[in-house]
Amino acid sequence: MANKESAKKRMRQVDKRTARNRTYKVSARTYIKKVRRLIDEGKLEEAEAAAQNAYSTLDKAARKNIIHPGNASRRKGRIMAALAAARTKEA
Repeated sequence: MANKESAKKRMRQVDKRTARNRTYKVSARTYIKKVRRLIDEGKLEEAEAAAQNAYSTLDKAARKNIIHPGNASRRKGRIMAALAAARTKEA
């Protein structure tokens, strides 16, 4: 446990920031799962709409340095690839 006031304040700050950052990570993960589920169900129109939300959330998290920009890019690329594969399979 921290003894100095500055260390205690740092711990409070870290707790606040962790909670704030967690919302972005969790929502991005949720949107990605939703996109994958919709692709599996064959609902491509809805999947594309959910993908837009996922892209937006991932970009926002990367812009705020919550996740690495390369991580966001990789996740977006995988979603796009899954959508493209589903479209070609459907056609």
